[in-house]
Amino acid sequence: MKALEEKILSEAEVLPGDVLKVGSFLNQQIDTVILKQMAEEVKRLFAGEKVDKVLTVEASGIAFATAVALELKVPMVFAKKHASANVSGEQYSAPVYSFTHKKTYEIAVSKAYLSAGERVLIADDFLANGNALKGLISIVKEAGGIVAGCCTEIEKGFQGGGDALRAEGYKVESLAIVESMENGILKFRP
Repeated sequence: MKALEEKILSEAEVLPGDVLKVGSFLNQQIDTVILKQMAEEVKRLFAGEKVDKVLTVEASGIAFATAVALELKVPMVFAKKHASANVSGEQYSAPVYSFTHKKTYEIAVSKAYLSAGERVLIADDFLANGNALKGLISIVKEAGGIVAGCCTEIEKGFQGGGDALRAEGYKVESLAIVESMENGILKFRP
């Protein structure tokens, strides 16, 4: 998506350790115009797919997943990373290693929010090694659901997670794929 690539080039920062900081427009502060454009693009990319729900993991993926769910006119569900007093009952869960935070979370979704046979579109802000998407895929399968596909705002193509999921047969659509970030210079996959 050209508009997102341009936004990344003009506002993102490359930090040590292959971290791409997009807090000024996608994470901590959200450019709602680009968010709407991204959701419209996901709707176009998945126009041929039946989607019953959109699933993400807290926290940075929530805005994107909500915008996508609004475009598709379906509910959005998010997996929690931490135990919470307001979450009770049986849950689906999966371990997910966070590249950004360098720790493993046990993500969980209440069994009340995912059902067998539902077609679930998984949405997230970043795709690096694919750990978050793999955890969410595991939860959808545990629930007896069907993965309709995966969409991300930004994929770090050089880390291979998206390509590995595609090789497993999943439809993975990333709105911008960063092919390299060497010496602070971003190059996108065509």
